[in-house]
Amino acid sequence: MLTDIGRKAKDASYELAGLTTVQKNRILERLKENLHKYRDDIVKANEIDMREGNEAGLSGALLDRLFIDYDRVDGMISSIDVVIDLPDPIGNTKEMKRLPNGLLIGKRAVPMGVVGIIYEARPNVTLDTSILCLKSSNALILRGGKEAINTNIAIAKIIRLTIEELGFNPDYVQLIENTDRESSMALIQLSDYLDLLIPRGSSGLIKAVVENSTVPVLETGSGNCHVYVDESADIEMALNIIKNAKTQRTGVCNAMESLLVHRSIGREFYDGLQSIVDEFGVIVHSSEEALPLIKGAVQATEEDYYTEYLDYEFSMKLVDDLDEAITCIRKYSTGHSEVIVTESYENSLKFLDAVDSACVYVNASSRFTDGGEFGMGAEMGISTQKLHARGPIGLEELTSTKFIILGNGQVR
Repeated sequence: MLTDIGRKAKDASYELAGLTTVQKNRILERLKENLHKYRDDIVKANEIDMREGNEAGLSGALLDRLFIDYDRVDGMISSIDVVIDLPDPIGNTKEMKRLPNGLLIGKRAVPMGVVGIIYEARPNVTLDTSILCLKSSNALILRGGKEAINTNIAIAKIIRLTIEELGFNPDYVQLIENTDRESSMALIQLSDYLDLLIPRGSSGLIKAVVENSTVPVLETGSGNCHVYVDESADIEMALNIIKNAKTQRTGVCNAMESLLVHRSIGREFYDGLQSIVDEFGVIVHSSEEALPLIKGAVQATEEDYYTEYLDYEFSMKLVDDLDEAITCIRKYSTGHSEVIVTESYENSLKFLDAVDSACVYVNASSRFTDGGEFGMGAEMGISTQKLHARGPIGLEELTSTKFIILGNGQVR
């Protein structure tokens, strides 16, 4: 079955690569209309997934990722507008130069071909990845988790219907409806048809894909994101950033999981932090010396400093200076997003230079690490590796290049 899906995707990718920007945008415009038209189908399907998720005892963080209501459908529709307005990366030719022998040589952006994505819980990924792949001329094979299968089917049905309505091949986008482990393993070994595989979900899922795939993998990592409060930090700003980064949504990879505080920071900061902890019932896993600073804090273990909690919890550690903060981040970070809150220009520049993560912030919440927030409309995930893409994976990251060479009879 999977080989049939792969074969269809490969054939569809050749057709999709030949579509013009106007044709691709027309699909996206019609998709907006159909999402609005069939929005009830999406919400009703999600109600089934939510009910079954509650019965299965899914965590609050997972249920939050799973949930789709009419407002979230509206957000999905709005994201399509952004992608429509973005420049089409395909066919863009750059670095044209003429060699001494008269050859004109340059690089042209081309689609990856067939992209596969394995993901958990988040049914919005079904739409986000589809619109990005359609705009970047990549055929897409979706393999979501069982917890969101009804919503995924509803969204994928609308996407395929839209493509077919306009006279194109619906196999530009295909959803694997079988959610057992065997289908997942078959997909990650579909090397004859897949050009790129993106896992998006728990660290366990990502690790399993990376270790077992025979297809090139673009790894999206977990997010042990740090906020460092420097000695020169504006206290009110620091507290606002911490509150947003930890509590706005806990079950996301760009939430704060680790807090580093300069040892000289005074009582005003901890009084404010205590208010946040009490308001949201946050568990603070603290280093021993910082335990007296937060009422109810628990002793942190070494493992806590590595943990992505995805809940109302974080680890906290005191540091002597910026250098120690950077050392801690280098040791415990997953390379996702790190924040410094500081009024020191020198320290902000040093932090930007020395911290080697996909996204590095000065005086802003890590919650902005998101394709939509970065003006990309949507994302395939957040890459924490360095080849071939890093950070939010958007249109540009879904392209490769080929050399084009123009001559007039040259021979070697």
